[in-house]
Amino acid sequence: MGIKSVAVATACAVLVALLNAAAIAPARAQAAEQATEQAGATTRLIIKLRPAATTAGSDQSQLQPQLQPQTQAGNRVTPQGQGQDLRDRARGLARHSGLGVRAARDLGRGMVALGLDQVVADEQLEQALAALRADPAIEFAEVDRRRFVRALPNDPLYASQWYLQGVETSATNFEAAWDTTTGSADTVIAILDTGIRFDHPDLAGRVVPGYDFVSGESSSSFVSANDGNDWDNDAADPGDWVSSAEAASGPLRGCDVGPSSWHGTRVAAMVGAATGNATGVAGGTWSSAVLPVRVLGKCGGYDSDIVAGMRWAAGLPVTGVPLNPNPARIINLSLGSVDRCASVYSNVIAELTAAGVLVIAAAGNDSGPVETPANCPGVLAVGGLRHVGTKVGYSSLGAQVGISAPAGNCPELDTTFLCGFSLITADNTGQTVPAASSYTDDANYNIGTSFSAPIVAAVAGLMHGVNSGLTSDEYIARIKAGARPFPAPDPGLPTCPSLDRTTSQCNCTTTTCGAGIADAPGAVAEALRPMARVVKPAGTGAGQNVVLDGSSSAAARNRTISSYAWTAVSGNPAFVGTTNGQTATVAVPSSGQVTVQLEVTDDLGRKDVRAVTLGAAPGGGGGGGGIHPLVLLALGLSLVRRRKNQR
Repeated sequence: MGIKSVAVATACAVLVALLNAAAIAPARAQAAEQATEQAGATTRLIIKLRPAATTAGSDQSQLQPQLQPQTQAGNRVTPQGQGQDLRDRARGLARHSGLGVRAARDLGRGMVALGLDQVVADEQLEQALAALRADPAIEFAEVDRRRFVRALPNDPLYASQWYLQGVETSATNFEAAWDTTTGSADTVIAILDTGIRFDHPDLAGRVVPGYDFVSGESSSSFVSANDGNDWDNDAADPGDWVSSAEAASGPLRGCDVGPSSWHGTRVAAMVGAATGNATGVAGGTWSSAVLPVRVLGKCGGYDSDIVAGMRWAAGLPVTGVPLNPNPARIINLSLGSVDRCASVYSNVIAELTAAGVLVIAAAGNDSGPVETPANCPGVLAVGGLRHVGTKVGYSSLGAQVGISAPAGNCPELDTTFLCGFSLITADNTGQTVPAASSYTDDANYNIGTSFSAPIVAAVAGLMHGVNSGLTSDEYIARIKAGARPFPAPDPGLPTCPSLDRTTSQCNCTTTTCGAGIADAPGAVAEALRPMARVVKPAGTGAGQNVVLDGSSSAAARNRTISSYAWTAVSGNPAFVGTTNGQTATVAVPSSGQVTVQLEVTDDLGRKDVRAVTLGAAPGGGGGGGGIHPLVLLALGLSLVRRRKNQR
C-alpha cells in the first residue's frame, strides 16, 4: 500500500545519539530492577495508617475532637508529636506482621516509608503484605518501588520517528508503554509482504527463518516471483520493480510501472527494528521475533499464495512445505485491493482466529470502503491518520475499521517537495535489484495505511509480552478499549464519511475510523488485566439449574487469579450454592431471561468481567415457550388442505 519516504533532522539525530547513549544504561538498570520486583524481593515498604481514633473503635464523628492541636513549622502545619507517633505506630505494626524495621520516614497524610532490616521475598513478602493490609489500623501497604528515567532507544534516527513518541496528536506513544514492557522474546510477529532484506543492519538478530510463497506462472516461468523458482525457504526480497516493457506485455501486462519498493523491509523494521544498537531506527517492539513470509512479488501476489502463507505463519500445515517451527501469534497484512471479503480469506481467518492468532490488516489507500482482506470478519482493520488526528486523505474508511494509527502525511509537499510527517523506517537504495541498506527520509518519504498496520502489530506485540494468553477477540477488544479518543473536530473539515473535496480529509468518528487512536500504553494496560471467561451448557437453560464454568479464566504473565465473584445483573437470577468459586449454579426461570456476571481479580487487584444471559427470549420458541391453541387450529386446517391438494 502507499510508499515514499521521510527526512531526518540531522541536528536532532546527533543530539539524540549523544543523550541516549547514556539513557540506555538506566533502561537496562530498570529491566534488572523490574526483574527483582517480579521475583517479589524488597527491603522497602510504604504504608498508610488510619487515624488512631478510628482504629480504636470510635466512628468518624469522634475523630476530629481527638486530633492533637497543630503548630506552624515554617510553611508546613504539623500535629505536635504526630510524626514520631506515626513512625512508632508503623514500626510496631510492621513488627506485628513479622517484619524488622531499620528506618521509618513520615511522608505526610498518614503515610510512612519503612526500611526493612533484611530482604523480604516471594511468599514471605506476600504474607507480610497480606497481614498488613488486613490490619484495621492500616489503609494500604505496598512495596516502595524504584522508578526510572523513561526507557529511550539510542538509535540516531529515533528523533524523527514521531509516530513512536507522544508529541503529535495521532502518535502511538510507545515511549510510555516501554516503561512497562519492550516485548518478549517468545513473541513472533509475521510480516506477510515482499520478503525482507536480511542484510539490513536494523533487522540483524530480530528475524527468524521465514518462507517464500510467491508462485511461478508455470513450471518454467517465474517473472512475478523474480527469484527463478516457485515456493522455497528463502524469504529474501529480490526486488519488485516493474519495467515499461514488462507492463506492456507478458505476465505483468497492465501492472503499474515503478522501482522496487522494499515494502516488506520497511514494514518489518517498524514492527521490530533492532533497538538500542546505536544504529538507524527503533522498532515498536525491542525483543519480539519478526517472521518474514514472502507472498508478494512483482505486481503483487495471488490470494492462493497469501492464504497459504497465512496458514504456514500460524503454524498450520501446508502441503509440501515444512511445518513452521516459530508459529506467529500476530500476523500483519499490509496488502489488499478493492473487493468484498473473499470466501477463501474468511475461511482461513476463522481458522486462525480459532487457533488464537490475531490478524491485522491495512484498511486501504483509496479513500473509499475498506479493502479486502481488512474487511473480513475477525480481522483488525487499521485506518490512517494525519499527525493532527484527522483521517488522512487517502485512507479507506467505514464501519469495518477497528482502530486508526499514523499513516504519514505531507502538508508542505507542494511547496518544499519534502514530507514533514513521513514514517521513518528501514529501506534499500536499489531501484531494481538490492543495493545498499538505507532509511526513508523526507525526500524518499514513507506513507500509507501499509505502515499504520505494523504500528498496531507492534502494539499487539507489546501486549503479548505481558499477557501471552489473549485470544484474537480479546486482543481486538483490548486494543480498542485502550485507544485514545479522536480530537475535537477541525471546523474546516467535514465529518467522515463526508470528505473534503480537495484533500479527501475528514474528522473521524467511531463509526468511520474505528474505536479511536491506537495507544500503546493504553493497550498494554488493558492486556495486564486478567481475562474473565465463562462457559455455559448449550441451550437457553430455561427452567433448569445451569452450571456456569469460569475455570478457563486466566491472568497476565506472572500473575494469578485471586478471586471469583458471581453476581446478578438483571432478571433476578437465583444462585444455588456459593458465588465465589470457579463455577456457579443458576436457577433459570422457565420464562424470561436473566443475566449474571463473573468478575475475576488477579493478585495485583486488576479485574475483568464477563456477563452471560440465560433463559428464553421473550416471544421466542423453545425453552418452555408455548403455542397458542388458535395457532394450532390454523396449522391443522392448513395441513388438511395441503393433503387434499396432494391427492
